[in-house]
Amino acid sequence: MPVDDYQYLPLTPGYFAILVAIYLLVVILLLSTLRYAFLSLGVSSSTALLLLFGSLVGSYFNVTVAHLPPEPMSSEVVQDYFGMYWVIPHVPNPQGTAIAVNIGGAVIPTLVSLYLLVTRRLWFQGMIATAIVALVLHWLAEPVRGVGIAVPIFLPVVVTAVVALVLAGDRAAPLAYIAGSLGTLIGADLTNLNHVSGLGAPVASIGGAGTFDGIFLTGILAVLLASLFHPRHAAIQPQ
Repeated sequence: MPVDDYQYLPLTPGYFAILVAIYLLVVILLLSTLRYAFLSLGVSSSTALLLLFGSLVGSYFNVTVAHLPPEPMSSEVVQDYFGMYWVIPHVPNPQGTAIAVNIGGAVIPTLVSLYLLVTRRLWFQGMIATAIVALVLHWLAEPVRGVGIAVPIFLPVVVTAVVALVLAGDRAAPLAYIAGSLGTLIGADLTNLNHVSGLGAPVASIGGAGTFDGIFLTGILAVLLASLFHPRHAAIQPQ
């Protein structure tokens, strides 16, 4: 099957445009007023915004890692769940559900989370927070016909915000990114892969349709938390 058959936006264009608008709003507000906000996140403002932009662009790309046995498939339709509309792509001659890894919703957040775990030394808090978020999302995640596993859009954000603020205080920003990203991927996607068979989903994308919006907004949450705990005075001191 051609590789291009697995590349598609996880949301309808209108809903994806909302995520783009939120990203642009963060760019305008934070870069114009809080240049040093991202230091508490552990990266520069330009790097953080580049990573968020990379997540948006990368959401289009999936890397297939396995196929499930053939079954009747949904194709080229839009499925609604909890107020969101997910795209089910047209895949000619499907060979069963393709298990894929989404670049913007899984690969980039995982790499950034590992970087923050090492550089911010949040191993203990990171494991606890990730476990809590994963347990909650595993409990609340639902199989959606034609899509795979999905969670309500704001659920990862709310759970992550509470956990990060309680466990980390002024380091809530990097912990929010870690726990929100890894907790969602583990709790919603990885631990529910056994429920994908029988849903008729042409592609079950880890970090893609069903969870991408929550993971992306968790990155926005980390940026907003960083704006609350930014070390402005330390940042402007000469090196």
